[in-house]
Amino acid sequence: MRAQWLVPSLFGLLLGLLGCRPESSFSVVSDAAVSRPTDLADSFDLASLDASYDLRSSPNGLRALTLNTHLFFDTVCDSGRCGSGDFEQVETPQDFAARADTLARAIRSLSSDVVALQEIENQSALRALSSRLGDLYPVAVLGETGAAGSIDVAILGKGTLLEVRTHRARVLYRPDGSSTYFSRELLEVHLSHKGRRIVMFAAHFRSKVSDDPGRRLAEAQAAAEIMKKTAAEFPDALVLLGGDLNDTPGSAPISAMESDPALVRVAKDRPLSSVATYSWNGNPEAIDHLFWARSARSSYVAGSASAQRDAGRFGFAGSDHAALLADFALH
Repeated sequence: MRAQWLVPSLFGLLLGLLGCRPESSFSVVSDAAVSRPTDLADSFDLASLDASYDLRSSPNGLRALTLNTHLFFDTVCDSGRCGSGDFEQVETPQDFAARADTLARAIRSLSSDVVALQEIENQSALRALSSRLGDLYPVAVLGETGAAGSIDVAILGKGTLLEVRTHRARVLYRPDGSSTYFSRELLEVHLSHKGRRIVMFAAHFRSKVSDDPGRRLAEAQAAAEIMKKTAAEFPDALVLLGGDLNDTPGSAPISAMESDPALVRVAKDRPLSSVATYSWNGNPEAIDHLFWARSARSSYVAGSASAQRDAGRFGFAGSDHAALLADFALH
């Protein structure tokens, strides 16, 4: 989440004038007309991949998705402060079920193998999704911080669960030397799927409300280190990180991760129009990201990263964020 209170987007107003659909509509709009760069094989070490690779026709293809659901609260006021203007909100049973239905249908429509979610309040909220998606995702894990009315991360996955690791207790250090920790859980879930170990991290870095950029940089540096350590421990695994990192390419946190030769921000090969996930003051921004740990046993499918949006609006499944997906090949 970029901020708790948002300035209305001129982009959104324009879409409204063009005739936006209700938020429960999730017809996907993508930027398929944008051509793919021709030098991806050299810049991404993907010489063995064909840009026309079809995920659905290959048993070795895997799709990853990240989505900030936007304040998916349940029907109980846990904080005791759920009035107008308070952070935690209480949904009616009908509205809660409708939101769960919309999110579940939208996630199902994208046919992903692993899904990183942000802004899931608690186990009740995750259970509402997993009960609707259990046939597709038998694995559903919440990274709960334990705070009342918190917004947490979660992972949905195909296959079977092997292991769960959490990292919020890790001490991080800002550039000024002061200590901190992850704003939300950095959730690490290991799955067995398609005969391989698949590792998905779900992240949600510090918001820019009452900004603390040093903390966000510390989160990025630690996440990169943890991700690389797991990749080294399991060299045959596909290791991915997805999440709302609350910063754009070129910022210190994203550069800290991108500058590491062991990691790839997969959307870097696409134009902003194809991978922007948020509209801030009318300007499209890429603040939701997918990172891949380079491996001889897996590859990012060139040009496959794409922001998925509802027809007639910038977000996805009623959220103010678009979803970001990408395809990978298992070797």
